[in-house]
Amino acid sequence: MPRGAKLRNSGEFRAVYESGRRYDGLLVTAFVSPNLCGEHRLGITASRKVAAQAVARNRAKRLLREAFRLSEPQLAELRATYDWVLNAKRPLLVVKLTDALDDFRKILGRVAADERARARADGGQRDS
Repeated sequence: MPRGAKLRNSGEFRAVYESGRRYDGLLVTAFVSPNLCGEHRLGITASRKVAAQAVARNRAKRLLREAFRLSEPQLAELRATYDWVLNAKRPLLVVKLTDALDDFRKILGRVAADERARARADGGQRDS
């Protein structure tokens, strides 16, 4: 992930929560909002509700960061760029990276499907 591709302050997170679409997976909840900056930006949360110990929360965040990084080829196939806020869920604490990667890629597939559906809807209106 490029250096500037992070959501850093609470205002950026809040904007994604308010204007983005929500996608629920088994291990993560993703909030996704289109952006105009030309690159995908990532923000990750792992609350104390998910894990009381900081070590476990940090591991959850590392898993999600790595799943996002390993999914760069699939992210590049999307038509638009997005701001992503990934919220860890409790089951994420007991799985391996491959499970986190699979869950994130399922969400990514749903985002791509929604993108294709919007493109078809827009294209259908123009053809008439």
